[in-house]
Amino acid sequence: MQVDVFGRRPYAGNPLAVVLDAEGLGDAEMQRVAQWTNLSETTFVLPPADPEADYRVRIFTPSRELPFAGHPTLGTAFAWLTSGGEPRKSDLVVQECAAGLIPVRRDADRLAFAAPPLMREGPVEESVVAEIVASLGVERAAVVDAQWADNGPGWVAVLLGTADEVLAVRPGPVTYKIGVVGPHPAGASPAWEVRAFVPSAGGTTEDPVTGSLNASVAQWLIGTGRAEPSYVAAQGTAIGREGRIHIHRDPDGTIWVGGQTTPQITGQIDL
Repeated sequence: MQVDVFGRRPYAGNPLAVVLDAEGLGDAEMQRVAQWTNLSETTFVLPPADPEADYRVRIFTPSRELPFAGHPTLGTAFAWLTSGGEPRKSDLVVQECAAGLIPVRRDADRLAFAAPPLMREGPVEESVVAEIVASLGVERAAVVDAQWADNGPGWVAVLLGTADEVLAVRPGPVTYKIGVVGPHPAGASPAWEVRAFVPSAGGTTEDPVTGSLNASVAQWLIGTGRAEPSYVAAQGTAIGREGRIHIHRDPDGTIWVGGQTTPQITGQIDL
């Protein structure tokens, strides 16, 4: 199944390819399929190894395997449920991946995953900040704060003063996976604007909508009191997408990252 994740409408979010029956496929075959789909990620669903999980997923980019990624988590859970998957708990799907067990819950007409623990956090070294601002083409004084926000893919997050400043960024080649965030005016929805820049052969690629980045950014923004416990973020605006990421923090501190998923292609893949 190929699904659209986090889109405000169909074909406005981030596409994902899901191979729903991947038993018998080896690492090289999975990587070959992911390279061929040429999407940011392709996932492969397998029986769980952990008795607490409903299924196991492996997540591949065109060049490597990831321990965790956000829009593949929501898209895979949606595809698994749509294809007849029956979770052990009626209101919760438990996904097993290389990063551990990831709960995914039904949230009205959306699915939402629990943000995993950060693997790296804290202030960014000034030498790294200098390199980042140069690659983004912004002044050092425009950076309100910068934090490591790595929950697997390696994100570093940069806070600018406003959403308009985020949308005005025109990056050159980047060497880090950079998330750039800024607030919309008070009372607006969406409340935050997010952009994600990753290194590529061409220098820089902008990711349309990024669940892992939004999860780690939410942990940072809510944890520092900059964002409300529940908010909506926009992503993909600068490249013609309409991503909407719904963030909610429970009283116990769990942060849920949710969005719409719609199926766009269904069929059979032949190997």
